[in-house]
Amino acid sequence: MMEFIAQNMAPIMFASLIIFLLIGYPVAFSLAANGLMFFFIGVLLSPYSGGSINLAWPLLHALPDNFYGSRVMSNDTLLAIPFFTFMGIVLERSGMAEDLLDTIGQLFGPIRGGLAYAVIFVGALLAATTGVVAASVIAMGLISLPIMLRYGYDRRLASGVIAASGTLAQIIPPSLVLIVLADQLGRSVGDMYAGALIPGLVLTGLYMLYILVMSIIRPHSMPALPLEARTLGHGVLSLLAALLAAVAISYAAYRYLEPAHGDNADILGACVGVILIYAVAIADQRLNFNMMSRLAQQVIIVLIPPLALIFLVLGTIFLGIATPTEGGAMGSVGALIMAAAKGRLSLDVVKQALASTTRLSSFVLFILIGARVFSLTFYGVNGHIWVEHLLISLPGGEVGFLIGVNILVFFLAFFLDFFELAFIIVPLLAPAADKLGIDLIWFGVLLGVNMQTSFMHPPFGFALFYLRSVAARVPYLDRLTGKKIAPVTTGQIYWGAVPFVLIQVIMIALTIAFPQMVMHYKATAIDSGTIDYTVPGVPGMSPLGAPPANGTAPANGGAAPAGPAAPDLSQPPSFGDAPPAKPATPQPDLSQPPSFN
Repeated sequence: MMEFIAQNMAPIMFASLIIFLLIGYPVAFSLAANGLMFFFIGVLLSPYSGGSINLAWPLLHALPDNFYGSRVMSNDTLLAIPFFTFMGIVLERSGMAEDLLDTIGQLFGPIRGGLAYAVIFVGALLAATTGVVAASVIAMGLISLPIMLRYGYDRRLASGVIAASGTLAQIIPPSLVLIVLADQLGRSVGDMYAGALIPGLVLTGLYMLYILVMSIIRPHSMPALPLEARTLGHGVLSLLAALLAAVAISYAAYRYLEPAHGDNADILGACVGVILIYAVAIADQRLNFNMMSRLAQQVIIVLIPPLALIFLVLGTIFLGIATPTEGGAMGSVGALIMAAAKGRLSLDVVKQALASTTRLSSFVLFILIGARVFSLTFYGVNGHIWVEHLLISLPGGEVGFLIGVNILVFFLAFFLDFFELAFIIVPLLAPAADKLGIDLIWFGVLLGVNMQTSFMHPPFGFALFYLRSVAARVPYLDRLTGKKIAPVTTGQIYWGAVPFVLIQVIMIALTIAFPQMVMHYKATAIDSGTIDYTVPGVPGMSPLGAPPANGTAPANGGAAPAGPAAPDLSQPPSFGDAPPAKPATPQPDLSQPPSFN
């Protein structure tokens, strides 16, 4: 019995961790307690293991180094998490989400399902600026859900689109989960961001495609805004004219700047066009020039600051100007400036943001410390080898491995959130993926898309909990129309999430089928056959493979023409006049004994 337990310590340890989590113990303490308990058991059972357990008491001395070394306390990569969290909370307090939803809702309002399109569009923008799911879902639930219910939207559809749009912060950079995945996989955060950008945009497009299909199949479930609700009036043509003017100015600036700035001229030209059109919109609104419609003014004034913040954060990372940590720091400063510009920056807002950032950072840190304790023991009982053999032996090779892993993560997401999955499961999956030759950036983005479902799974999805906390539980009177509005039930929220979970599963399949969506982050490979090797010429010598400098190559195998005489290397080189000849040394007479007189 002892031999069986000792030789199967790894699966027993993993099953024990699952039991701890299902009972309800906090994840960080379950990891640490499980690791320490099995460390003691492993040391006692080591003589019975036949060499499969490599644990000894001195190994505990490695824990302080794991805690204070580069994996936890000194990890520069994880320093980006508090920066992006602080930036997201300050932006949520600044009222940016409210302004965006109101303006984009007015822009899409005349079409059927316009409010749903606006929620998805704003969700993508908030994801690219905040990177925090809770802030996005709560903000859109407070602002958009009452408006959607006011104008007759189906409750399941409204709940689902708000929850799903908030979870875009999981996959669109600067996502917190992508930072953690990059750290656990040992890859660059910048590469992970670049790889996740297109899948995030494709997923946003799939959400909009679903709304389009539903607006055709069930038109009464998402009516257009009535005319009296369109307070900004018409003016789409004015907005298009302003955008065309901005494009023309940007192109002219690019042509002007190209000779002096080269490859950076396109970015500088775009900045000139955007800044100029933004200044014109503000001047038109303040001075009543009436060059633009009210709708065009509002869209430009509301959209450009968050887009500028996105460029400040992601643009500097993608261009190699800043690291993700530095980008997060700049984003935090930009968020403070935006909040101050709106007159909503106060000491109370900063205190709330700092408190929330501290809680989330501490949560991540404790899980990471617990994971280090667990992994110390798990690796000591060769658990990583057990997991690697188990996954590599799945039928179907690489495709079978990817399908099996994604099914495993999908079902574990019912019980664990993305931080827990990233710290517990990913370190076990990465070695097997690397051994199969799978690109770890692609693997990380694939897992990121999959972990996004952890926010949408009924009944434990956190996005559903966030929405439930702000959705009406009892009937209420609408403040604008005076009508009695029925509450949103928990069942409606859950059923509304199901179609979007299926869309996320489709996105997983698309990422597997079309890996180039992620692999574009790599530079174009250079064909070595197209490289021209040129050896510089040396005075007095012929280039390699060329005929002698003093004549042509011999034809038909004839002898080569005589060249200059080869130098006599037995003598030292001469640098001018020949040195005087040395007197000849007399040869000794060896037939006589030597004389020492």
